Amino acid sequence: MSAFDGVIIGAGPAGMAAACAMAETGAAVMVLDEQPAPGGQIYRNVATAPDAALKALGADYKHGLGLVRRFLASGAVYRRGAAVWQVVPGASGGAEPAEIWFSQDGRAQRVTARSVLIAGGAMERPVPLKGWTLPGVMGAGAIQVLLKSHLIPERLVLVGTGPLMLLLAAQCASLGLKPILLDTRPTGALAAALPLLARGLRGHGARYLAKGAWLMARLRLAGVQIISGVTDVVLEGDVKVSGVTYRAGGVTRHLASDLVGLHEGVIPAQQLTRSLGCAHVWDEISTCFRPVADPFGATSVPGILVAGDAGGIGGARAAEHAGRIAAGEMLRRAGRIDATARERMIEWDIREHAAHLALRPFLDRLYAPAAWLAAPADDVVVCRCEEITAGRIRAAARDGAQGPNQAKAFLRAGMGPCQGRICGPVVSQLMAAEHNTGVDAAGYYRIRPPLKPITVGALAAAGRDDHA
Repeated sequence: MSAFDGVIIGAGPAGMAAACAMAETGAAVMVLDEQPAPGGQIYRNVATAPDAALKALGADYKHGLGLVRRFLASGAVYRRGAAVWQVVPGASGGAEPAEIWFSQDGRAQRVTARSVLIAGGAMERPVPLKGWTLPGVMGAGAIQVLLKSHLIPERLVLVGTGPLMLLLAAQCASLGLKPILLDTRPTGALAAALPLLARGLRGHGARYLAKGAWLMARLRLAGVQIISGVTDVVLEGDVKVSGVTYRAGGVTRHLASDLVGLHEGVIPAQQLTRSLGCAHVWDEISTCFRPVADPFGATSVPGILVAGDAGGIGGARAAEHAGRIAAGEMLRRAGRIDATARERMIEWDIREHAAHLALRPFLDRLYAPAAWLAAPADDVVVCRCEEITAGRIRAAARDGAQGPNQAKAFLRAGMGPCQGRICGPVVSQLMAAEHNTGVDAAGYYRIRPPLKPITVGALAAAGRDDHA
């Protein structure tokens, strides 16, 4: 069967923008996405959201509606509900097409492509607190989903820091809710970030800063309580969360709660790039791993590109431009355009991408997670699937485990259904701290396919000539 010019994994801002740029030039492009509708996490359900939700969630969310409509009309082959569980890079250094295996409707299928764009976005940074496994404790992204369904209880406590946390609190307030925000940003974070502010005001930085100031003003006007300098958070409850104990201003306090949202920023979703053997680097400012990529999104593996938050956190608007930049390179690799035409095609996107990222170093430093969050107490569960505590990870390191893969062999940490997605970042930091080395040196889990659960029946139903 003939190969697609490109296969894009993920239908968020980067994936949709890349698909539009390719399909609208006549290229053969397929988009694979697990969700039932395009938009990714940031624009989830935007095409079907009621007017009240569009208004409450703001202009940035509504912007996604135009992108979704353009994507659906672009001519790109779109496979919703498709879970990619293996990508095999093209042989001969990428000269041969790559194989992309995915499951859809209970059947395993395969397509091939001259290049593959990974646009799977980000995941929320794991926040291993005592009690974080209790029902009623979830990430800010999950609470946003509930918000669209008006299923948020009155006693909501948000724990963490970052722009998304402030946005979520403002969205709750616009629907008549008054969450209490426990801000875990370290004391002195603003002073540490200020030297980066002047450069951050270039491009669109000043506009992003103004939006942040407006968010804070909205929260004050709505009477949302923000408690700063919070440490030592413990989530309490028996069968479900019932309250939060924390320390602020030298005093320990307690809040009753029916729902707790945790958020300490987002990090690139790295399972797929890891499984392909793409080189990764530890970003000290963002405190996360990210894949190494050139200005066009090309990774260290020939034929594999990355765009959007999957390649480094930049936000939805930056992701759109990164998607179009990667699309230009994919079109060049497919022989649809030459390098000169690629430069003309992406010239504006390169400028806008940089403009949207101008403030990012300041924000990363301002909202860097507090050091105590990366050092959970010994009795705190880190690997939720296998119920492995931080203390057992530290003990494995003292017993000779040099990194996450050895810890996996010692303890089964990272071998559950999530395949280390949740515990991986924390285990890397725990091992690095125990061995007094850098997180880069400690490394990360070795990821192998299948990346998502697949049944024997689904594999048996696969045909070697499955295609669009």
